[in-house]
Amino acid sequence: MEPMKPMKPMKGSEPWWPQEFGQPSTSGGQDGMRYAFFPDKQRLLVETDGKLATYDSGDHRISGVSQSNGRAPSFTTQDGDVNVNDLKVAD
Repeated sequence: MEPMKPMKPMKGSEPWWPQEFGQPSTSGGQDGMRYAFFPDKQRLLVETDGKLATYDSGDHRISGVSQSNGRAPSFTTQDGDVNVNDLKVAD
């Protein structure tokens, strides 16, 4: 019988957002969509079916997301829900 070999360390999942954004204050995903919010940069990144879009979050402090029946996601902010289509696309 061969002795057990030591376990190899597990690799953490690599961030899907560009490294220059740093760590998001919140991130998540569901149903083929994922998001990450970077308050210091005032940016919300949303990836839907492999396509990445960057939004200017302005004064919004995003803390969560909701999505229903294939509609555009809405993000929970300090002032209530904001639909992603109401945010300005950033360069």
